[in-house]
Formats: sequence, structure tokens, C-alpha cells
Amino acid sequence: MRIILLGPPGAGKGTQSERIVARFGIPQLSTGDMLRAAVAAGTPVGLEAKAVMEAGGLVSDTIVVGIVADRIEEADAKSGFILDGFPRTVEQAKALDAMLAQKGIALSTVVELKVDEDALVGRISNRAAETAARGQPVRKDDTPEVFRSRLDAYRSQTAPLSDYYAKAGKLETVDGMQPIDTVTEKLMAILEPHAATAGA
Repeated sequence: MRIILLGPPGAGKGTQSERIVARFGIPQLSTGDMLRAAVAAGTPVGLEAKAVMEAGGLVSDTIVVGIVADRIEEADAKSGFILDGFPRTVEQAKALDAMLAQKGIALSTVVELKVDEDALVGRISNRAAETAARGQPVRKDDTPEVFRSRLDAYRSQTAPLSDYYAKAGKLETVDGMQPIDTVTEKLMAILEPHAATAGA
């Protein structure tokens, strides 16, 4: 079962990914983690990424797809995986599709957590206020201004993926504003049939 979780920052993707991992025993693949691991392991694509990063450049889509391609060959990902934080753009989605097709595998489904952006900003503001009230430092990402800029970036770069996967007949949506356990129930109802057909 090969899944992509979509949704803006703060939508609850991390929490739900942990529950999917626990239920189906498939790994959650974060591009950041995979990149660091590839660099540390000194794989060919990891060395390429390291050279780009040391020169202060942004790692290209080709390199990231190469790192994903290597990672999904590992034993723990053979029965499936969750992609987290990738693809971020339609171009990356096309490159991912091409790479998976070369391997003779396909995505099972793409699930988007739909959320109310204003409510999310309110949530973040409350969290920041509660953290400050406890006398603890507020994470830079938890300030409403920074969070809004992350939402803007998501809307311009990543939101078009919804249309891309909808046209491919892969997109399912879940209301991410519901209680966490309700979101999990809805997600599992979408994923269970895919697990059955994948034998995962």
C-alpha cells in the first residue's frame, strides 16, 4: 500500500501518519530524513545531494526522486510506504509517477486532509500563547506570521496537487477539522481496502 498524505502545515499529517504506521506496519518516508540518511550513508545520490547542499544550492527534483527510488527498494518499504512532504509540486508528482512506473508499481491512493486555514492560524496562535504563558520559548514556526507564510507557500506550490491526483482518480479527502480520532477512523476506512488488495 503506497500512500501520499496531503494537507497544509498544522493539518495533522504527522499524527495520522504515526497511526497509519502503527496499524499497517509500513514506514513513513520523510524526504528530509531520507536525504540526511543518503548523505550519511554516502550513496551515489547522497553524495550528489551533499555536493549541492555544501555549495549552498537547493537539491533538485531529480536528486530527491533518486533518493526516494533508493529508499523504497529497502526491505521495510516492500509492502508499502507513506510519503510525507513529497511531492510538493506537480512537477515532482510527475517525476514520482514516472519513477514508480519504471519499477512497475503505482500509488494506492492520495489522501488530503482538508482544513480551515483561519482556524489553523487560531490554533497556532493559541498554542504559541499557551507556550509563552508557561514561560517556554515559542517555536519560530508557531508564530502566526511565519505560519501564514508557510500556508501561502503551501497554497501556491502544493495545493495544485489536489487537482493533479483528482484527475488521475487517486484523490480522497478527509475533513481534518474533526476530532483526531474521527479523522483516524475516516482515514482507516479509506485505507483498509487498499491494504486488503496489497496483502499488507
